Amino acid sequence: MERGMVILLTIQRISKQTGISVRTLRYYEEIGLLLPATKTDGGHRVYSENELKILQQIVFLKTLGFKLKEIQALLNNTWEWEASLNQQLAFLVEEQRKLQEMESAILGLKNATAIEGGLTESLLQKFIKVSNQEQDKKQAIRQKIFAASEMDLMSKLPNVNRNDPNSLEWIGLLGQLERLRNSSPGTDSVQSIIKRMMEKAEEEYKGNDEFLEKIWAIRKSPLKSEQIGLYPLEDELMHFIEQAFKFYEENSQLLGNSQ
Repeated sequence: MERGMVILLTIQRISKQTGISVRTLRYYEEIGLLLPATKTDGGHRVYSENELKILQQIVFLKTLGFKLKEIQALLNNTWEWEASLNQQLAFLVEEQRKLQEMESAILGLKNATAIEGGLTESLLQKFIKVSNQEQDKKQAIRQKIFAASEMDLMSKLPNVNRNDPNSLEWIGLLGQLERLRNSSPGTDSVQSIIKRMMEKAEEEYKGNDEFLEKIWAIRKSPLKSEQIGLYPLEDELMHFIEQAFKFYEENSQLLGNSQ
């Protein structure tokens, strides 16, 4: 529809062109956010290119998280643009932080089920307890236990809340040991996993035996593990791993003496 040099679009055409429903366009008119350029003699709403531009601005500002009342004030120049944008930016940064925390928690729970063999009530309770720990408090305890050089090594430890290859391999190895927990610690399948763990420890922490001894001592204490933020492993699994490592070391010594 053309009137002089002005192109007019019906509400149905605007809806089809923008993907905004007719119902929404009528609501925008009802609250005074977007009025049609005019109405035909038959009462049909028609919009000009100017209203289309305004509608595009509304859609864009909505994607940034602004509410309709705020958008109306922004379009009417009765809102402080700079302050509003700063406020919205701060809101989005906070929302992003929350989303990252949620992503980390979901990833951690997913990886924890790989260790535990499934999602159980006890696992949920354990994970809730770990998630509720204050990061500053955990960091303070770590600094009391570890030297400054060892703090860098802490960042290399496997973490259920991460998706890096190193963490995923450690999680997989622990999960395999959990499923083999009723086997003898000296079986080939268990010893193969222990061998890989020893290889990884050598690759990642070579020359830092004192650090590894500290971590192992903490690992054997559920309370200390919790205090520094390590994922808590069941006592039965820890005992099984300790027995398997002991068998591995004794067997390695025997092989060494025989050569």
